[in-house]
Amino acid sequence: MWQRSVCVGLLALALGYLCVLGPELPPAALRQLSASLLGTLRRARSLEARTVAAWQAAIVRPARGWARVAVGVNACVDVVLSGVKLLEALGLEPSDGKNHAVLNSRQDLREAFSHFMERGAAAERFFSDAEAFQAIARAASEHPAAQLYVGGNAALIGQKLATNPDLKILLCGPVGPKLHELLDDNVVVPPESMQERDEFHLILEYQAGEQWGRVRAPTANRFIFSHDLSNGALNMLEVFVSSLDEFQPDLVVLSGLHMMEGQSKEMRHRRLMEAVASISDIPTDIPIHLELASMTDQDFMSNIMHQVFPLVNSIGLNEQELLFLTQSASGPHASLASWSGIPDVGMVSDILFWILKEHGKAAERASDLTRIHFHTLAYHILVTVDGHWGNQAAAVAAGARAAGTQACATDTIDTSKVFLKAPLEFVTSHTEAPSKISLDPDKPVVHWHREGISFHFTPVLVCKDPVRTVGLGDAISAEGLLYSEVYPH
Repeated sequence: MWQRSVCVGLLALALGYLCVLGPELPPAALRQLSASLLGTLRRARSLEARTVAAWQAAIVRPARGWARVAVGVNACVDVVLSGVKLLEALGLEPSDGKNHAVLNSRQDLREAFSHFMERGAAAERFFSDAEAFQAIARAASEHPAAQLYVGGNAALIGQKLATNPDLKILLCGPVGPKLHELLDDNVVVPPESMQERDEFHLILEYQAGEQWGRVRAPTANRFIFSHDLSNGALNMLEVFVSSLDEFQPDLVVLSGLHMMEGQSKEMRHRRLMEAVASISDIPTDIPIHLELASMTDQDFMSNIMHQVFPLVNSIGLNEQELLFLTQSASGPHASLASWSGIPDVGMVSDILFWILKEHGKAAERASDLTRIHFHTLAYHILVTVDGHWGNQAAAVAAGARAAGTQACATDTIDTSKVFLKAPLEFVTSHTEAPSKISLDPDKPVVHWHREGISFHFTPVLVCKDPVRTVGLGDAISAEGLLYSEVYPH
């Protein structure tokens, strides 16, 4: 680091010397030498500093932004604490990991937490035993290290958007007294959304390199579980849709479908059909963004893809959800059991392309889907059908910047607290003739095109010591939407 500082100092001195000698040098020579020295000075800065500077130039407001955004339908209070500390407080010993689609006991909790901690992967599960969950929730909320926050994808996206004073936000979801107290003053909650008791979700966080027995976390992440019946039945969906007439939003953000996995198959199927009917009632001139979350039932994921995707204009998802989606519908790279380290950009690109080609808007298909915002720890990709969305280079950069500031809990990116983890070289596909791309931190938003579909890629500056990982995906999607512009059709 000191060598770089010395180098920068000497170059600055040389540039100053040039200015003094300027009158004695031919103008062309002075320009060439100045440009060469300035270029060297730029390159002497860290990759992270160069990326931040380039983002600042790229992140511009859209020509036509949103004024009123309606968000629903999952909301709760998040109880956030160290997963290892809670499990120790519950008297649970470390064990071998095992994935459970539904948690039925403390033993299942212990095994599922170990399973995902070992992989550094985010996950969300339903805890079926109400009494056992209440006892765990009490121990968690009373733990001295516990913190209470706004929770639920819809409430988190609404809370993030509400930091913009020019926006009016409507939030529909099961809002209890504690959650209402935590919400921003700029968030409007209809009286029909209020309930006497809060829904609590337990967020068990772990840090990169943290150990529990023989399990060592490769990256920081979190494991979420709840016994949440209001959100699980999407109780507020009809209230949400009926509130739109009066509120008159110019954007609708929908989330919480994943919460239905705790229901029986019959109940889930019936409620999904009712959800499809309700979403169909939203006027078609109002764009809809659907935020996905962790799921385990492939049939249910496939049903959402075939029945809900055509009704929405945009979706947001992470690497776990993307892989599960392609596995559920036998899409590209569906034989891949799990990602190994940083998800391969070419594979991710293939799956995103397939979603829009097979389920997106086309002349021969009744679908409105034209945009996907993909986020993973090291990089983000925004994919759009041509002619429907604008300002996407700014939107993907803004989402990546939000990831860096929120994870580190800073107002702006502090380059001493982040690092570039994205691949510096990658291919854009494994199923088509690929382009090979080298990442330039001075131009960190990379664009490529494939059969009427545009890709915008940018790296993430990953926080070295993240303060909070919960809600990162929601903040990324919210920021990406804030800087996006939809073209009227």
